Amino acid sequence: MLEGQGIRQITGGLGTLDREVFEAVAESPTALLDKAMPILTRAADHSKLWFAIAAALAATGSPSVRRGAGRGVVTLAVTSLVTNQFAKRVWKRQRPTGSLVPLVRRARRMPTSNSFPSGHSASAAAFAVGVGLESAPVGLGLALVAGLVGLSRVATGAHYPGDVFAGFGIGAAIAVLGGRLVPPVVPATLPMTEPLSIETPERPEGEGVVLVVNPASGSGNGARVIDEVRAKLPKAEIVELGEDDDPEAVLRSAAQRAEVLGVGGGDGTVAGAAAVAVEAGLPLAVFPAGTFNHFAKDIGCDTVERTVTAIRTGSASYVDLVCLNEDQLVINTASIGAYPAFVRTREKLEHKIGKPMAGLYAMLHTLRREKPVRIRYDNKTLETSLFFLGNSVYLPSGFAPSRRTRMDDGLIDIRILETGRRFSRLRILTAIVLGRLERSPLYHEMQVPEFSFEAVDGPTSLARDGEVGDSYVHASFSARYRALPVFRPLP
Repeated sequence: MLEGQGIRQITGGLGTLDREVFEAVAESPTALLDKAMPILTRAADHSKLWFAIAAALAATGSPSVRRGAGRGVVTLAVTSLVTNQFAKRVWKRQRPTGSLVPLVRRARRMPTSNSFPSGHSASAAAFAVGVGLESAPVGLGLALVAGLVGLSRVATGAHYPGDVFAGFGIGAAIAVLGGRLVPPVVPATLPMTEPLSIETPERPEGEGVVLVVNPASGSGNGARVIDEVRAKLPKAEIVELGEDDDPEAVLRSAAQRAEVLGVGGGDGTVAGAAAVAVEAGLPLAVFPAGTFNHFAKDIGCDTVERTVTAIRTGSASYVDLVCLNEDQLVINTASIGAYPAFVRTREKLEHKIGKPMAGLYAMLHTLRREKPVRIRYDNKTLETSLFFLGNSVYLPSGFAPSRRTRMDDGLIDIRILETGRRFSRLRILTAIVLGRLERSPLYHEMQVPEFSFEAVDGPTSLARDGEVGDSYVHASFSARYRALPVFRPLP
């Protein structure tokens, strides 16, 4: 009984304090509040302010800032739904009396929904914290703006201070939970050396470059690359692959007369060109002409203009390769089991429903339908449906590796999901939903200079750089440190 009275007294005291702070702000005769607060609170109506900021952030050249913009918008949308459709219906509280607020400062339309919590404040905190998870400096600046939005809700008479703080708490909590479910990308800290640049002459018109390109690659990207290179590097020789041509033979022929071997095509074609370039001792120039162009993006040549600029200025450095069974090269990834099917399903859906949901659906689909493979490595035997091997360390951690910040760390990135234990599929999906996959005993991740495995039940198919290749009983991988010189933008 006494405890109940104590709680009511504390609650009543907080309510009184909340009203007194509101009245103090409302009665403050400050010209800055009168002029700035109505403008700011109207800008935040329907999250217009945050959408405009997100668009500006997305237009920047920083990957972390662009990721932050996307995360902020998604977090804001979830927070708005939770706040308006759930929280405001659970806690009943009427809006403050607006008569204390100067007329010049009052909101034009007083909301009719419950006062607790503040939806504007929840959205502001959600967006600021969401962006901050990917880019802390930008998030800090947005946190100051979010605080001003919260103040504007009190200054214009729309909310009590307690409503604003509750909104801040809800928005920040949802953003942090989102960070657990979809961890932000954290730059790799292992490689500390600077890129090893190559002394190569400037080629302002493409002198000595022989470019081998398939005009039909990437649904017409190849033809576009040809047109751009002809216009920007007029002295480069362009060799167009025909339907009946052997790409390897054409690349070897081109290498005999080239000072720089250029290639335009998908990652499989680039892998073949890399092998020829290493054998011939030539630097490689990669033009993005495939569908996904993972290698070109990770070396910073995601556009033809960037590759052209690197050739013109003589900007080049070494990157790693992975050697398979001493005679084949991997430039991006290798995999066994159902990983290729997982990637295809995820990439088909990620532009429609977003990468996190697409990855979760692809994981569920793959674990249910694909046949697992038993492998033996490091004196252990396990069953896996998803096995990923990458050239250099991929980010983020977990089973959604998507990009590399360095490609000369001398390491091979291994990710394995073990599916042969009791309730393994349910345990894996639960760990993904809770954002704890990296801590699951069914998830194995390592970064090593060498790795090998044996397929227990006979030859198993191995995919390299997006293309299904031969079947192997034993596969041995070794990192070839700084084996390939490539033209790329350098810091």
